[in-house]
Amino acid sequence: MSHDINPAAASTSAPVNVVICWHMHQPQYQDQFSRHFHLPWTYLHAIKDYVDMAAVVEQVPQSRVVVNFTPVLLDQIEDYIQQFDRFFKLGEPFCDEVLKSLAAPAIGPTDSLRMAIVRQCVRANESRLVKRFEPFNELVQLARQAIAKPHYLSYLDEQYFFDLLVWYHLVWMGETVRMENETIQRLLRKARGFTHTDRRELLGVIDQLLRTIVPRYRHLAESGQMELSVTPDKHPILPLLLDFRCALEAMPNAPLPRHSEYPGGKTRAEDHLRRGIATFQRHFGFKPVGCWPSEGALSQDTLKLIQHSGFHWTATGAGVLGNSRHANQAKDICIHHPFKFDSIPLTCFFRDDNLSDLIGFTYSGWNEDDAVNNLVHHIENIRNACNFNPHTVVPIILDGENCWEYYANNGVTFLKTLYSKLVSNPHIRLTTFREYLKSKPHPTVMKKLVAGSWVYGTLSTWIGDHAKNQAWDLLCQAKIDFDRVMAEGQLAPEVAERAREQLAICEGSDWFWWFGDYNPAESVADFDRLYRTHLKNLYRFLGEPAPAALEDVISRGGGAAENDGVMRRGQG
Repeated sequence: MSHDINPAAASTSAPVNVVICWHMHQPQYQDQFSRHFHLPWTYLHAIKDYVDMAAVVEQVPQSRVVVNFTPVLLDQIEDYIQQFDRFFKLGEPFCDEVLKSLAAPAIGPTDSLRMAIVRQCVRANESRLVKRFEPFNELVQLARQAIAKPHYLSYLDEQYFFDLLVWYHLVWMGETVRMENETIQRLLRKARGFTHTDRRELLGVIDQLLRTIVPRYRHLAESGQMELSVTPDKHPILPLLLDFRCALEAMPNAPLPRHSEYPGGKTRAEDHLRRGIATFQRHFGFKPVGCWPSEGALSQDTLKLIQHSGFHWTATGAGVLGNSRHANQAKDICIHHPFKFDSIPLTCFFRDDNLSDLIGFTYSGWNEDDAVNNLVHHIENIRNACNFNPHTVVPIILDGENCWEYYANNGVTFLKTLYSKLVSNPHIRLTTFREYLKSKPHPTVMKKLVAGSWVYGTLSTWIGDHAKNQAWDLLCQAKIDFDRVMAEGQLAPEVAERAREQLAICEGSDWFWWFGDYNPAESVADFDRLYRTHLKNLYRFLGEPAPAALEDVISRGGGAAENDGVMRRGQG
């Protein structure tokens, strides 16, 4: 083991390197047969969070951040843009039910559609998005009464549903858009009685916002303000594709699926990496040097795979370093440092869980100046504790989407304050992983990385309980059937390719994330149904009958997880 801590050579004037990495991800909500989007979260987060996150970086030109995009998210944004093309040019209806209803000339008396609208349009943060806008709050209260007593739906006229739909999109609009866009400001002032023309103008704003996202981030990357990184294609947990047993490294008593391994998992992992890079290049025009693996899930074999794919850096959570430190019997290991494992020439960074979770879960209830001053104080303490070493690096890595609805003004005031104070502090160098590596820091070298993720340092969020293991067994059987049909060679080439794409969707991490009784029942039901739909569609592409087990619910949830389960803390 070696590292470059040299207090005698360190200067007290050396600033501490801080890297903030925002992870942008939405799983595949689209049914690949019907093209129908089951949930609207991709485009809603696009017009709210992806727009605001770019705008704040633009407003603080000296800021430097890393943004990680998943390929499955980029492809869905592209699909929505194509839907808008078909709508405005050909008059075709949207594949997303919420957009379709917003654009419809009439709602009609169908109770199932009306109930679907009210159920979706109450899904917003109570204090930050509902109560902030009184006209929307009034509409939501009526919606909740209708959900509790469905016969109330017949008392609500068509204008109510259109107003509810318009307001739902107004509150899910980025704060910077509300501040700058004249159409949005006019609709906010109008407040009720929205016409077909109003709704069409709102759709035009959504369309334009979606079209700006990739070019905007690409421009920020080209300017040097932003480093863009990528995740494997459909966001799979690579260590588990490679070896279920690696989960035992951090939780030796965990039960595993009945299948001993995921069939052909290494080939599938390689395919996700290869396709992920190709999708990223198609959208942004260059190859990324960094890979945030899905959920920060790493193992020794995963490190090798990522390195072989041409990446220079990767990252995971502090818990993984803690487990690895014990396995290597290493002492005095500083997390605020780059690492390498064995002879693998890939630099690995470890997330500062405390600082990341402060942003994700704590600061949303604080005054923005107090929150940022507190974070800066923590960073300066790290600088001092690391003896002013010029290669000290503080990786702050977290979800770039889901925490902002818990903040005032969608987090824009907090983020602008954060970037401004970090870049003006002489003791802090806000940078990116790519730029940091140009300083050629000497990494700490350890022999063995213990498999785990950013969540608790283990893989328990995706494997090791009855529901999660059952989901893996269903997927393993589907992969066995997939391999058999492919070996027979009877599928037309285009059908075979769609089957491969569908398999990749089924391998995504999000389905396993939601299984478990600690998650909210409504979200668990959404993802349980969607996972089984994706598996059924795989069998449809294969021309095979789907197993009867896919008709049975895997998990029902029922818990009250923090932040509705969309985010977790790094440490339990």
